Amino acid sequence: MSYGFGIIGLGLIADFHAKAIRAISGGKGALVACCSRSAEKAKEFAKKHNCRGYADIGEFLAHPGLDIVSICSPSGAHLDTALAAAKAGKHVIVEKPLEITLERCDRIIEACDQAKVSLAGIFQSRFSEVAGLVKNTLEQGRFGALVLGDAYVKWFRSQEYYDDGGWHGTRALDGGGALINQSIHAIDLLQWFMGPVESVQAFTGTIGHNRIEVEDNAVAALRFKNGAFGVIEGSTSVYPGFLKRIEISGTRGSVVMEEETLKTWEFADDAPGDQTIRKKFGAGAETGGGAADPAAISFEGHRRQFQEFITALEEGRPPLVDGLEAKKAVEIVQAIYTSAEKCKPVQLS
Repeated sequence: MSYGFGIIGLGLIADFHAKAIRAISGGKGALVACCSRSAEKAKEFAKKHNCRGYADIGEFLAHPGLDIVSICSPSGAHLDTALAAAKAGKHVIVEKPLEITLERCDRIIEACDQAKVSLAGIFQSRFSEVAGLVKNTLEQGRFGALVLGDAYVKWFRSQEYYDDGGWHGTRALDGGGALINQSIHAIDLLQWFMGPVESVQAFTGTIGHNRIEVEDNAVAALRFKNGAFGVIEGSTSVYPGFLKRIEISGTRGSVVMEEETLKTWEFADDAPGDQTIRKKFGAGAETGGGAADPAAISFEGHRRQFQEFITALEEGRPPLVDGLEAKKAVEIVQAIYTSAEKCKPVQLS
């Protein structure tokens, strides 16, 4: 069976979704429709990607053969679109973050549950070979007791990025800044690796940009439920911008990732294949990772996640990053914002 995809919200990330859908293996996915409030933008996108363009969401959702709606609109506009898609009986994929508040995330999850449609939140970094390798190794217990888990996202966005973006840097549609927009992939990976966060204490501020309502720098100290500590650093003010870095440290081993490159893979008990892993994944990353240019990413992670979403539909199970999974990173970000605002530690639920 081939599934018909439709994309709503035709900004930068929509092109990556379109390319990923086209690359789904086995002919199981096809882009059949797109939708934008701008009729001209919908026409241009449809011509570029050989699908039908709409400026009316009702007409878009009624397109023949539309099975899955991929939402690429501004973060704070995900809710209304997701509710409409679920009501129309369409499966829903939402670009990160799922929404900008926990209440809005819950409303999306509940609507999809009630409509009995599948829901996924995009966190394509989970689908890289390196991320899967680290996750499997953690589950094998080779790290010993986890001690520290850290995520560093020292990126750069120009003032023009915020001035020209329309919605970037606004509380209503961005929901926040360097954390909920740029750093959220690393935050999701960190909690996926380390387990639930118990509490955070944080500072946020706007240091490197003007005319924005949100933070462009944030630091947070974390305590995980397993007893380990951690740090999150997120910025869009660090020139020239560096690849996102995640460090997992335990009593018997440590791993350092920069995007899909392993800078460190060391364990007290060397295992067969460790040297092969170092050799295979120790080379430089092929992507800029979005560190200084939002377009400097690959669509391969999206393709893998879309492929898994289809497999989940065929197997009658939730996708790996369902709504509840996608909500976890938003909860951590919101706890950091609350901690910074109130100048005190915040416990997560």
